[in-house]
Amino acid sequence: MNLRKRHKDEGEVHTGPLNDILFILLLFFLIVSTLANPNVIKLSQPKSKSDTKSKQTVVVSIDANKQFYVGTNKVSLDELKAKLQPFLAKEPDQPSIVINADKSVPVEDVVAVMRIARDLGAKSVLAVDKNGVK
Repeated sequence: MNLRKRHKDEGEVHTGPLNDILFILLLFFLIVSTLANPNVIKLSQPKSKSDTKSKQTVVVSIDANKQFYVGTNKVSLDELKAKLQPFLAKEPDQPSIVINADKSVPVEDVVAVMRIARDLGAKSVLAVDKNGVK
């Protein structure tokens, strides 16, 4: 004699493991998103033996066609000082401008950005290739 009631079992979804998987995915995407720098313009940089670490306030890029960029926004050399002032105003202590120039860019263009940085009271740092000179 079978005294148990007969139920129709309806399908259930167990969501306990799903929470763990979502938490791990969330951590993975947060870590990966901090490694990516969206303000990058692809340039071939000059090589150096040493590497100077500097907290960057703003990145000024100069490509092989002598086009200037503040972050990823294209600007002319005449507009550069006006475009940099709001970025440097956000940094109360020593602001810095990282100059990311292609190795074929004339030195005069790099020096012009350095002069603008000096006029604005910012430190300028030239970005170089980490592989070094051989």
